[in-house]
Amino acid sequence: MTTSTQPQTPVRTTKPETAHAEPESTILEIGQTLTRMRFLIGRRIVGRMAIANVAPGLDLTDLDVLDVSRRIAQAGGEVTVGAIAEAMRIDPSRGSRLVADLVSRGILRRDASQEDGRRSLIAPTELGEKLLKEIRSVKHGLIEQMTADWSKPDREAFSQLFARFVDGFEEVYLSSDRSGEPAGLPPHP
Repeated sequence: MTTSTQPQTPVRTTKPETAHAEPESTILEIGQTLTRMRFLIGRRIVGRMAIANVAPGLDLTDLDVLDVSRRIAQAGGEVTVGAIAEAMRIDPSRGSRLVADLVSRGILRRDASQEDGRRSLIAPTELGEKLLKEIRSVKHGLIEQMTADWSKPDREAFSQLFARFVDGFEEVYLSSDRSGEPAGLPPHP
């Protein structure tokens, strides 16, 4: 009786993960839903409603500046024109013009830095705070409306899963290489 000395190849029970593999139906559905959401978010409904209620005449970019300055402050960073421009991925001179316009409208103010008197720190005024509060109110109202018939456990599960999804999206975005393409993906043709 002879036995084979050749190693046996293990049997694969799952398909290999490749960039070209056909995505499963759940992944396809998430992708299609993201496309629908992108179109809805692209219309900037929350920002438009907040502007109409508090500060008609503002541009949606003005809200972006206000929101970015709030996020920088919440993260413990110094809110400067340069930090705002960097966070928005715009030219510093454009960031400076946007901030100057909001200062002239009474939405932002410039304060001297305690560490370096030559540098200005940016902060919202009372009107700016009111606008931020209105944006949050409109956003929360829309979310409550959209999930009104959901159970509390469904809302909690969605909150956690959605946060994980966005965290993953951010991670891919932040790990982009110098070509501007997300890491691990082939270059865009």
